[in-house]
Amino acid sequence: MASFVLCAVTGFAQTAQDTTRAIEILPGSKSLRQLKTSDSTTLITLAGNAAVKQGNTIITGDSIVVNQLTGVAEVFGNVHINDADSVQTYAQYLKYIGKDRIAYLKKSVKLTDCKGILYTDDLEYNLATGIATYKGGGRVVNGKTILTSTDAVYYSDTKDVYFKKYVHLVDPKYDIIADSLLYNTELKEAHFISPTRIKTKEGGVVNTKNGIYNLETGEAQFFDRTAVSDSGHSLIADHIFSDDKTGIAVADGRAKFVDSVNKVTVIGGHLETNRKEGNSFLATQKPVMILYSKGDSTYVAADTLFSGLRKLDVVTKKYSNKKDTLKTSVALDVTGRDTSVTIKPSVNDMLKKVSTTVTDSLNSRVADTLTHNNTMDSIRYFLGFHHVRIFNDSLQAVADSMYLSTEDSVFRLFQKPVFWNGKTQVAGDTMYLYTKNQQPQRLYVFFNAMVVSKENDAMYNQIAGRTLNAYFKEGSIDYIRVKGSPAESIFYPQDDDSAYVGMNRSSGDVIDIYFVNKELNKIKFVNNVDGTLFPIKSTTDEQKYLKGFLWQDKRRPKNKLELFE
Repeated sequence: MASFVLCAVTGFAQTAQDTTRAIEILPGSKSLRQLKTSDSTTLITLAGNAAVKQGNTIITGDSIVVNQLTGVAEVFGNVHINDADSVQTYAQYLKYIGKDRIAYLKKSVKLTDCKGILYTDDLEYNLATGIATYKGGGRVVNGKTILTSTDAVYYSDTKDVYFKKYVHLVDPKYDIIADSLLYNTELKEAHFISPTRIKTKEGGVVNTKNGIYNLETGEAQFFDRTAVSDSGHSLIADHIFSDDKTGIAVADGRAKFVDSVNKVTVIGGHLETNRKEGNSFLATQKPVMILYSKGDSTYVAADTLFSGLRKLDVVTKKYSNKKDTLKTSVALDVTGRDTSVTIKPSVNDMLKKVSTTVTDSLNSRVADTLTHNNTMDSIRYFLGFHHVRIFNDSLQAVADSMYLSTEDSVFRLFQKPVFWNGKTQVAGDTMYLYTKNQQPQRLYVFFNAMVVSKENDAMYNQIAGRTLNAYFKEGSIDYIRVKGSPAESIFYPQDDDSAYVGMNRSSGDVIDIYFVNKELNKIKFVNNVDGTLFPIKSTTDEQKYLKGFLWQDKRRPKNKLELFE
């Protein structure tokens, strides 16, 4: 098998005047003969330590035949071309065209420029341009990287090798298969110019047709809908930048990240992930997150979506989360202790405001977790910042900010949250929505809770209080308890013929609301009950609405497609 070695050199190609020089016979050959084959042709044959020279190029071999008229030399056995002490070429046979400075090498060819080695059995090497070509198969060895292909062209000035047909790159970290590939031996950089499949030693796979991968630094850029995946995650986008050392990947243009382990998909114009930090992600530019379930998937949209891991401190037995895992974008600390955050002040304020509640909620479950021998040492959490919208077939909600943990599947909604289930609207200052398999189980509203059910454009059943607890059955509200000082209600009772008999405005320390077939059925008042039934025709606008009433149906997501707009 011939070989061809590539090294970083200067002065590879000769000057114009070198190409016109005749082939010079060097002394030292054991045998020198002249053979006249015709009136115009005389051949010079050299044997034993045979050597010739043209400009700065010296050619040696076991035997050499030179036609000085045509400037052609043939070399047999142990061929060596020393081109200005820069590029060294070896073979068992050489035909050298001195006028054009082109070498045709066969059998065990070896060309070196101190950067790598390429092996082939048939090589055309233009010493004037520094371009070498093989078409019968070969391989390049560059350190621990080995590239094989059917065809290849080497450019000495740029140290690029253009591989074609059945290209295979093997490296301790990567295994790459492509139809065509451009590789720089000096930078150890691969340029992908055709459909390419990259496998990493960790089991990751990259499918691309346009990109650059530096095998030395582990940095890469991919274009044209590249897909990156491992056993449990995948990322696809128009443009992806990745860094193997940090584990960070930045994706732009119709980006999609799938976490099959946690059954989560996030789509957005801009995505950043970190596989070394539990595959945390940051999504912006109209992101939508999909939480998959067998029964009913949940869609979440916001200006910004983030996901990370909270790890259990084995000493304190409490959960804590690391600082900025996506260093180029945002540092997120749900507990609000990280003062280096670069997100909007309002988001940071929100995190500080809810830090005690969230952290206590998580840590209160640690003891129970350990008692039941649960080996869970980390939990995944999700954050939504600004204009949060949630949709699934059972429920819809909006808020300014959101926190969700896989540890308890509770949607924590902050700053003017509103929740809808069927014909019922619930609003308040802060909400905790407890779910199981994406189905609502319980809704807890902190402060200024209000339930509204629309009868018609002029009549709204309303219940307001300090706190609210709602319980669900098969995805629909079954029972609500409102507490206040006092709790108040406006209710339009009906007779047996479904005719409205008036407007009931009442109050009490506790109000219980019961639903049947997803419809408001009965209201019960407990302690300090006071109420009045007003004739409908005599009610005033002031009497018809409780303080803080607001029908917010325009904010309600009507279908999941709205979240992608």
